[in-house]
Amino acid sequence: MKQRTETTPPTTPAAPPPAPQESPPPPSRLAVLGLLLGIVLATLDGTIVGTALPTIVGELGGLGHFSWVVTAYLLTAAVSTPIWGKIGDLYGRKGSYLTSITVFLAGSVLCGLARNMEQLIAFRALQGLGAGGLFVGAMALMGTLLTPAQAGRSQSMIGVMLPVAMIGGPLLGGFLTDHLDWRWVFYVNVPVGAVALLLVGLLVRLRGERGTARIDYAGAALLTAGILALTLLGTWGGTTYDWLSPQIGGLALLAAASLAAFARVERRAPEPVVPPRLFRDRNFTLAQVLTFLAGAAMLGAAGYLPQYLQFVHGMSSTESGLLLLPLMLGMMGAQLYIGRAVGKGGRYRAYPIAGAAVATAGALALLTVGVDTPAAVASALTFVLGAGLGCLLQPSLLITMNSAEPRDMGAASGTNALLRTIGGSLGVAVLGSLHTGRLTGTLTNRLGPDGERLAGGELTPALLHGLPEPARDAFRAGVTSGLHGVMAGTAALCALALAAARLIREVPLRTERKAAAPAD
Repeated sequence: MKQRTETTPPTTPAAPPPAPQESPPPPSRLAVLGLLLGIVLATLDGTIVGTALPTIVGELGGLGHFSWVVTAYLLTAAVSTPIWGKIGDLYGRKGSYLTSITVFLAGSVLCGLARNMEQLIAFRALQGLGAGGLFVGAMALMGTLLTPAQAGRSQSMIGVMLPVAMIGGPLLGGFLTDHLDWRWVFYVNVPVGAVALLLVGLLVRLRGERGTARIDYAGAALLTAGILALTLLGTWGGTTYDWLSPQIGGLALLAAASLAAFARVERRAPEPVVPPRLFRDRNFTLAQVLTFLAGAAMLGAAGYLPQYLQFVHGMSSTESGLLLLPLMLGMMGAQLYIGRAVGKGGRYRAYPIAGAAVATAGALALLTVGVDTPAAVASALTFVLGAGLGCLLQPSLLITMNSAEPRDMGAASGTNALLRTIGGSLGVAVLGSLHTGRLTGTLTNRLGPDGERLAGGELTPALLHGLPEPARDAFRAGVTSGLHGVMAGTAALCALALAAARLIREVPLRTERKAAAPAD
C-alpha cells in the first residue's frame, strides 16, 4: 500500500478531462459536401479543358503554345500541392482551404476573359496554383474532423469523384463548347466554388491556436524545381524531344539533383514541407507507393483506350467516353464498398492485395482486344481493370490518414495528392512512349517510309477515313498494337503494386478524434 501511494502523483486524475473539450465538433453532411465540392473542382478542371482546346486555339490563335494551356495548369498545381498542405498545418487548414478556392475561382474567371493565348496560359497557371490546395485542403480537414474509421464513407466519395471527373470532364467540356461557348468551360467553376466557400466557411468549426513556426522556403524551392523538371520531362519526353535527347537528359539530372538536395534539407528543417518522420511509418510509405502506381495505371488506361475506340471503331469523342463507363463504374463500386465496409469496422489489408491482382488480370485481359473485337466487349473488359484500381486507391487514402499524426495531416494529404499527380504524369508519358513506339513500328513494317511519316503526322479519326484502305488497315492495326503496349505496361505497374501491397500491416484504424492541429 505504501508503494502504491508513492508512485501515484496527486495531480494525474485532473489531466485527462480537457482533451475532449478541444476536439473539433463532428461536421455536418453539408460541411462534408463543401469539402467534396473542392475536390470536384480540382479534378474536373484537369480534364474538362481538353475537348475545348481545338476551339480555343481556333479563336485565340497560338497553335505553337497549344500544349502549354494544359502544362501550365499541371505544373503549378503539382508544385503548390505540398506547400498548401504545409501552410494549412502551420497557419490554419480552414483558412488555407478557403484561400485556395478563392485563388482558383479568380483564375477561372480570368481564363474565361482571356483575349490571347499568352493571357490564357498565365491565367491557367494562376488557376493551377489554387487547384493545388483544393484536394489537399479537403483531405486535411477531413483527417482533422473525422477519424479514419469514420472517414471511410466520405473518402470513398472522393475516390468516386476522381474517375467521374476524369471521364465526365471531356464530355461536359464538349457539351459546353458546342452548345454555349468555350469560355463556359471556365465559368462553370464559379457557382460550384461559391457553394463550397459558403458551406465550408459557415459550417466547418475548428478549435485551437495559431502556430508560430516558419515555412521551409529552401525545401519548398528545391521541391518546386524537382517537380517542374519531372513534369516537363513527362510532358516533353517522347513528343517534343526524344527520350535520349540532351534536353530530356538535362531535365532528368535536374530532377534527381533537386530531389536529392530536398531530402537532405528536409532532414534538418524545423518544419519541413514533407516531414521525413511520415516515411518512418511503413504503412504510410507503402500507401504512397500504391498511390503513385495506381495513378499511373489509371491515367494511362483512361488516356489511350479512347484512341482505340475512335480510330479502330470510328467512334466520336462522346461515344468513346461513354464506352469507358464500365471502367468508371468499376472504380466507383469498389471504392464505395470499401469505404462502407471499413467504416463498419472491417479490415483493409486484403483490399489492396486483391485490387492489385484484379487490376493486373484486367490489364492482361485487354491484351486480347484486336481490330475485330466488338467495341462492347472491349468496353466491358475495362470494368475488371477499374474495379482493381478502385481497390488500390481507396485503402491508400485510409492508410495515409491513419498513419499521420494530426499535426501532419495537411502534409500527409499533400504528399498523397502529389504522388498521385506525378505518378499519373509520368505514367502517361512512359506508357505513351510504348504506344508511339509500337504504332510506329507497325506502320513502318506494313507501309515502309510512308508509314513512319504517317505516324509522325497529326492524324484525326475524321482524316483517317480519307486514306487508302491499306493505310487505314495498317493504322488501325498500329493503334491496336499501341494499346497492347500500354496494357502490358499497366499490368507491370499493377504487379509492382501487388508486391508492395503484400507488405502492408493490418494496423487498426483510429476510432477517436484527436484535437485539431495547433494551427487551427
